[in-house]
Amino acid sequence: MNLSQDIHPLTDFKRNTPQFLRRLKKTGHPVVLTINGKAELVVQDAASYQRLFELAERLETIQAVKEGLASVDRGEGRPMDDLFESIDKELRQAKARP
Repeated sequence: MNLSQDIHPLTDFKRNTPQFLRRLKKTGHPVVLTINGKAELVVQDAASYQRLFELAERLETIQAVKEGLASVDRGEGRPMDDLFESIDKELRQAKARP
């Protein structure tokens, strides 16, 4: 984001929407819109938003993996072999029921 080019009053955006849309699609940079000099809205094109959304999902996944590894390091959880043995036992019991 370029602060000297990407912050504009909402009234400018309203008056020049087609130009703003062309620039949004060309640069992929969001535009901060102000009301009474205070940042109130952020506008960006759909492709840039999709990339941002996918990046956020990826970061959430990485964080979940880190938390899982930290949990293992603390000795929490149970060994995989024990878990599979427990599941197998439950499945055998379910099949044996009438």
